[in-house]
Amino acid sequence: MAEKSPDSSGSVDQCPALSPEQRMQSPGIGASKWVRLNVGGTYFLTTRQTLCRDSKSFLYRLCQADPDLDSDKDETGAYLIDRDPTYFGPVLNYLRHGKLVLNRGLAEEGVLEEAEFYNIPSLIKLIKDKIRERACKTFQLPIKHVYRVLQCQEEELTQMVSTMSDGWKFEQLVSIGSSYNYGNEDQAEFLCVVSKELHNQSYGTSSEPSEKAKILQEQGSRM
Repeated sequence: MAEKSPDSSGSVDQCPALSPEQRMQSPGIGASKWVRLNVGGTYFLTTRQTLCRDSKSFLYRLCQADPDLDSDKDETGAYLIDRDPTYFGPVLNYLRHGKLVLNRGLAEEGVLEEAEFYNIPSLIKLIKDKIRERACKTFQLPIKHVYRVLQCQEEELTQMVSTMSDGWKFEQLVSIGSSYNYGNEDQAEFLCVVSKELHNQSYGTSSEPSEKAKILQEQGSRM
């Protein structure tokens, strides 16, 4: 780049002095847009824009040279942060693209500790939601069903189905012909299959869907 020649007075044109705030906002002047971090002995290189993504975070204050924030630098000029570098990676990537990406073997609880240390509210909420979701899946027992096969006549069918309660659900209806009672017309008979989710209940505590219905097992014992 060519230098300007001095004018007749012998002075050389100079850039006007900038305040510290202007230097922070002007790339290439005073402060680089790139920031080097030494986290637990591991170096990370990122931009000030990334670190300033959340104005409430420790990293934002670090880039603003907050006088209340005592931050030392090593011999290379990198900010020294005494934290686990393994879990800092996901935090930094979140600030880069807004997504939480965990390598295999990394615990969400570890990243949560770092998010809380760096005071990044949106990341804290995201991780807590994921931990809560994972806990629900872990402790949710497989849903078990109990099935009952009930025998009823045609005139009882509508009442039985309409009065089912306590979580019982109609599954299938099978016609088994008709029965003849002396003095009465033939009555069509059906087998009605019903089911119920047990959750944490035991099979022995489930209630009957209808007092009038006969369990097929009882029918089998008479045959």
